[in-house]
Amino acid sequence: MGAVPPFRRDLVVVGASAGGVEALRATVSALPPDFPATVLVVVHLAADTESALARILDRAGPLPARTARHGAPIEPGTVYVAPPDRHLLTEDGTLVLTPGPTENGHRPAINATFRSAALTGGPRVIGVVLSGVLDDGAAGLRAIVDRGGLAVVQDPADALYSGMPENALAVVDTGHVVRAGELGALLDKLVRMPVEPVALRPPPGALVLEDRIARHSVRAGALPPEAQDGGPGYTCPDCQGSLSEVGPGRYRCRIGHAWSAQALLAAHDGEFRFALQKALRALDEKAGLARKLAAQIAGRRPGGLSERYAASAREAAQAAETLRRFLLDAANPAGDDEPPRPDTSGRRTEEAGSQ
Repeated sequence: MGAVPPFRRDLVVVGASAGGVEALRATVSALPPDFPATVLVVVHLAADTESALARILDRAGPLPARTARHGAPIEPGTVYVAPPDRHLLTEDGTLVLTPGPTENGHRPAINATFRSAALTGGPRVIGVVLSGVLDDGAAGLRAIVDRGGLAVVQDPADALYSGMPENALAVVDTGHVVRAGELGALLDKLVRMPVEPVALRPPPGALVLEDRIARHSVRAGALPPEAQDGGPGYTCPDCQGSLSEVGPGRYRCRIGHAWSAQALLAAHDGEFRFALQKALRALDEKAGLARKLAAQIAGRRPGGLSERYAASAREAAQAAETLRRFLLDAANPAGDDEPPRPDTSGRRTEEAGSQ
């Protein structure tokens, strides 16, 4: 039997979030017209948005860029962009769009695309993590490397939001850490380099399971029985179901919503702040109504009823002021005059602000 000839990496999967559109523009603009690989792009989008990202990238460089369509063949020298509310996966040389469970509150999710590429492309894949908050893409990039692929990460110092690049580098050791302006040239070099074949072990069962959940949408019993028993006692922010730990710092509920520990903490922090804001509104309204009642019956009814309403108003106003100071301090812990950075965590679109 003859030796297996070298091959070239022909699938580039790119994940970006807040601040990532400019990095994508810079990358795509530097790719040459004869770029021999396919590029799949995932940016966090809200489900109800109409994305203009494919048009933006189509104008940015010589390669055609289009919104991915389910069942379309994967063509080299083309940039495919995940549409809102669908995971972008690959199978048998075609694109697969699915309404699978959200991951870290997102659909499309970067991890879902990276996992799929790792399973279907193995060592032919290059995973790229760009600017963004939290850690979507880190676990998927780890899967790509474990399956023989390459990892490329935007230099955190160059990223508008360094969270995603930093979290990717925390789990993947790679020498390919570059500024956005250097990514296009690096990718063109990497996809043209011959790669010697290596023997790979079968993929881990957990990787196959998570890919299957993303492919087959929401269905009860998505997790195996051993993963459904017990759990850390956390609640899924998407459906309020119980979460089970499916890996170190990774959780899923029974119908498949996936969360990293960082994303889960951010989501619960948002829920906590929302609850406090509702409480503040209720206290302000209580104080106002109590003052109004105290004024209406003052001098008309005996028994101190007006004073009791006035005392209730003072108590509610004091509690509201205490809660208001707490919320302001939490929003600006440094205590300086600079306003806090906008919250781009959770499920809000991160493309719109960059366009």
